[in-house]
Amino acid sequence: MTGDSPSPAAGSAGQPGGAQAAPLALYRRYRPATFAEVKGQDHVTEPLRQALRSGRVHHAYLFSGPRGCGKTSSARILARSLNCEQGPTPDPCGVCASCVALAPSGPGSIDVIEIDAASHGGVDDARDLRERAFYAPVAGRFKIYIIDEAHMVTRDGFNALLKLVEEPPPHLKFVFATTEPEKVIATIRSRTHHYPFRLFPPAVLRELLEQILASEGVRYEPAVLPVVIRAGAGSARDALSVLDQLVAGSDASGLRYDQAIALLGYTDDRLLDEVVAAFAAGDGAAVFHAVDQVVGAGHDTRRFAADLLDRLRDLIVLSAVPDAAASGLIEAPADRLEQMSAQATAFGQAGLTRAAEIISAGLLEMRGATSPRLLLELMCAQVLLPAASADSAGLAERLDRLERRLGSGPSAPPGPEPSRAGQRADQARTARLSDSARLSDSARRPEPRRAADHEPAARNAVPDERPAAPPVAGGAAAPAPQSPGLPADADAIRARWPDILAAVQRKRKVAWIQLSNASVESYADGVLTLAFAQAGFAHGFQTGGYDQDLGQVLAGMFGKAPQIKAAVLAGTGPAGGPRPDMAGPAPAPARSPHQGADRGDRPDQPQGDQRGANGASQAGQAGRSPQAASARQSQLRSRPTAAPAADPEPSDLPAPQMLTGTDLVERELGGRIIQELDGA
Repeated sequence: MTGDSPSPAAGSAGQPGGAQAAPLALYRRYRPATFAEVKGQDHVTEPLRQALRSGRVHHAYLFSGPRGCGKTSSARILARSLNCEQGPTPDPCGVCASCVALAPSGPGSIDVIEIDAASHGGVDDARDLRERAFYAPVAGRFKIYIIDEAHMVTRDGFNALLKLVEEPPPHLKFVFATTEPEKVIATIRSRTHHYPFRLFPPAVLRELLEQILASEGVRYEPAVLPVVIRAGAGSARDALSVLDQLVAGSDASGLRYDQAIALLGYTDDRLLDEVVAAFAAGDGAAVFHAVDQVVGAGHDTRRFAADLLDRLRDLIVLSAVPDAAASGLIEAPADRLEQMSAQATAFGQAGLTRAAEIISAGLLEMRGATSPRLLLELMCAQVLLPAASADSAGLAERLDRLERRLGSGPSAPPGPEPSRAGQRADQARTARLSDSARLSDSARRPEPRRAADHEPAARNAVPDERPAAPPVAGGAAAPAPQSPGLPADADAIRARWPDILAAVQRKRKVAWIQLSNASVESYADGVLTLAFAQAGFAHGFQTGGYDQDLGQVLAGMFGKAPQIKAAVLAGTGPAGGPRPDMAGPAPAPARSPHQGADRGDRPDQPQGDQRGANGASQAGQAGRSPQAASARQSQLRSRPTAAPAADPEPSDLPAPQMLTGTDLVERELGGRIIQELDGA
């Protein structure tokens, strides 16, 4: 958006005492003079240039868009291109009388009339314009009306112009410029060609500011430009006004970052760094000291909250896109990117998202608040205490913090050093989780057929007693199978299945729960097929990404992960029970006497005989009276423990969806309910 620069003596004539006039503002001095100099609006300038080349210029245009994005400047360039002696042309010559008069520093042309609709938008002004519009142009080819702030024209004024805009004389052109095109009546909009202008991207504004500072010969710190771009908010005119203010107040050292943030009222990056680091470490004292520093220095608390929200936004983007600065997603100097990356890693994606949501909601409440400091401190307290929130965001942050501290995640970044109290609490929670996992795993794990199948550490320590491979032709022995790597068949994986489930439970408990409903179907050609009792279980296992957790566990145990597929058990009944020929991954859990009474089972008989009618009547009677229950309990304590079956019958394994509350207690906690008293 560079333009013709005025001469040093421009505007000095006629000043009393020979004093020179003040130089033009930067946004006027560097106003574009041709469509080629308009930056960031190629979607508008290119169609206009093509219309000028082909001679298909419309008689009325509507330029809309935010302030300071080039609407009025483009309207003047269009008038200059239409009245150029070489025109209509997309590139005015710049030397003819019309081009010189319509240049950014020119005196203007009598055939190009600019009207401010804010003060001339009534019906009388529209009638006056209509009467003068029929006169032919004086010096140019066309008479052009540029109506700025067109949304300020009244409805009666638009209605008075309607016939003229619809059927103008051949020499008349209209350009309406507005920031609110919806307020222009539909009958006028339908008779114009509408071109919407947009805000300037940060990269385009940076390039423009660098060109102007180089042209002005002003030195600057690189950190100043992001502050000016942020203050401009996408408007080139606003950004140049801020830059003009900073240049006017700078000394020989040029533009400095500290002066820029002090003048514009933004929060220092060092203070934001302290607050973000304190949030990540859970240091409430540092956070509230920073708030006190903001209030004590007289800064606007809402401005501080907005700056903090902008920082959190940059960290969220940087956490998701490591090369966000190179791709233009965030605007930050190179020396700060490393520090911001460390902040994003220490905070975590879940914590950053939740903190940004809290600050964003608090900003809305701070409008018109009688005690903005109190609201700011409450927002900080909510960010510091994720445990106080019962929503999904707070739960996600707590899980993220725990995973990063325990280092259980696949790529968990190193979090901040927790306090001693936090370490003790985490250790206690970890111990409880480990005890529960071991108890549940022991209840689910089948009785091993051979100790070597379920104790890999002991098997590796004992020398291999397997017979040597028989010799092959030529006297050479056949190569023995290597220990590392995936097992050869599905039976070997079934033998290690309890260990695999225990490893999955330590890695991700939800994946372990999903795999509790599965069994090994087959393994061939590097593809491991798991059979589920119901189609919903198989679908949830694959769509939830739990197959990746199982693959990582298998890769850690065998050095390589197979391809995992989920299938549904063939021949399952309506209840989803397993197939009779399928060997289940876990034995049937022990059943309580009371549970046996309900189902007709007797604990002191083999499992296959627990469905008789006599067993049902005896167990039912034992559960009806306290005396019978006490006798039954004594019998259970005095009875020797029977050796576990070598291999439980698959048909006796309970289907996951048929488990009752007692089944779940016995299966997941490994306990046994002795009695339940009726009417207790």
